[in-house]
Amino acid sequence: MKRPNLAELEVFAAVADARSFRKAAAERGVSASALSQAIRNLEERLGVRLLNRTTRSVAPTDAGEQLLRRLRVALRDVAEAVDDIEGFRRRPAGTIRINAPMPAIDFVLQPLAKAFLDACPDVALELISDAAKVDIVDSGFDAGVRFGEELARDMIAIPLGPPLRYVVVGAPDYLRVNGTPATPDDLTGYNCIRQRFPGGTMFHWRFEKAGRAVAIAPEGRLTVSSAHHVMRAAQDGIGLGWVLDGYAQPSLEAGTVVQVLDDWSPRIPEWYLYYPSRRQMPLAMRAFLDFIASRRSSLHVPAAPPAG
Repeated sequence: MKRPNLAELEVFAAVADARSFRKAAAERGVSASALSQAIRNLEERLGVRLLNRTTRSVAPTDAGEQLLRRLRVALRDVAEAVDDIEGFRRRPAGTIRINAPMPAIDFVLQPLAKAFLDACPDVALELISDAAKVDIVDSGFDAGVRFGEELARDMIAIPLGPPLRYVVVGAPDYLRVNGTPATPDDLTGYNCIRQRFPGGTMFHWRFEKAGRAVAIAPEGRLTVSSAHHVMRAAQDGIGLGWVLDGYAQPSLEAGTVVQVLDDWSPRIPEWYLYYPSRRQMPLAMRAFLDFIASRRSSLHVPAAPPAG
């Protein structure tokens, strides 16, 4: 026996509840003869009469009454499930998962989180720190943050924050003992605090001046995986560190570190928030993109949050 589909069962329930083909047809905007034929097809398929019909009335048989009792519950559950999904179209709801490097979370996304969550109380936000290249679709993310040159061509991207700048810093006492480097080439004679990505790749320090670009593979006795720890080590006088200026700014202002090679530290392109498609985008994600767009002019790199 081929099972009836949901539409056929809805027709039966409508006629049985209305006790009239004419009334049910008027409610559904179809002809009474079309509903009558649909019920005959359903009865033939099930091999059971579901409705007793006279010229004046329609009433469920015992089998029809039993089916109707179960259907009322099932159809109500289906209607509620559809209403829940419709809610996603009417208001922002659900979870947004974003994959981003830790600095992008520290300086842009985390400072905006409270205002966004206050504006969209039915939305949850997951900010996952990851500097490795990931397939955001395959990994279950709604969006990611990377530099522009790292984005796949099939992604839609919007600028996120201002251009960035990396700086080299060291403790005053360390520089008094070891001297101040004049060029990136001089760094070979210094203990550099190295930083390694979670995937194993080591940070290269990149510089530029007067059209000359230099990349240094730093050498040093301490390797960490966080810019917070680079700054702590630099303040402790272990060596020189290379970090985004947002991480260094509080310590520079406090005088616990000083900047060197300033004229070799150009600005670099900003981060981009990227996502796969605008087609059938969840309303929560659309609300997040609109929120970012409304705040873009005021985005800036603030002082670094305290190290944990």
